[in-house]
Amino acid sequence: MARTGRPKAELILTAQEREQLGRWAWRRKSSQALALRSRIVLACGDGMMNKDVAALVGCSAPTVTKWRSRFVAHRLDGLVDDPRPGRPATVTAEQVKDVVVATLESTPRNATHWSRAKMAKRSGLSRSTIARIWKAFGLQPHREDGFKLSNDPLFVDKVYDIVGLYLDPPESAVVLSVDEKSQVEPVRWSV
Repeated sequence: MARTGRPKAELILTAQEREQLGRWAWRRKSSQALALRSRIVLACGDGMMNKDVAALVGCSAPTVTKWRSRFVAHRLDGLVDDPRPGRPATVTAEQVKDVVVATLESTPRNATHWSRAKMAKRSGLSRSTIARIWKAFGLQPHREDGFKLSNDPLFVDKVYDIVGLYLDPPESAVVLSVDEKSQVEPVRWSV
């Protein structure tokens, strides 16, 4: 006597189910997982054996068994993904938009750019959330390409002093400039 395996649940499709499965299986916008499941159920509905369905659609026999059983138990609803485990997202799209817009279009008070801590305080989100948002959008507020003016309250007076040295240096003067930012080349010249 030939072994036929475990008995499988009978799968009979209604005309509406067959039509919906066909749309899911061949529509371009269907997820690949839903399309595969739909092709599995359609082939099972044609009376094919699980191993033959697996060979036809390119998956394993246990996968065919799983989706056949889910369809028999829950019909079309059984083919849709179950909700994923874990905590649901708590950051809304509006909050993400607010962080991105604020990063690109504003600066914090008394600073030249946003830090994670300042943006976190402004938005009410955690610093790690701010970091993930900035990474997702490729934002690096500390690395700007443009020139930024200092927020030093004595900046204008200091500029006058430095420009004065360049325009009318004292006799035999040596002017050295040292900047604490490593990206800026210091100016060195003498008269």
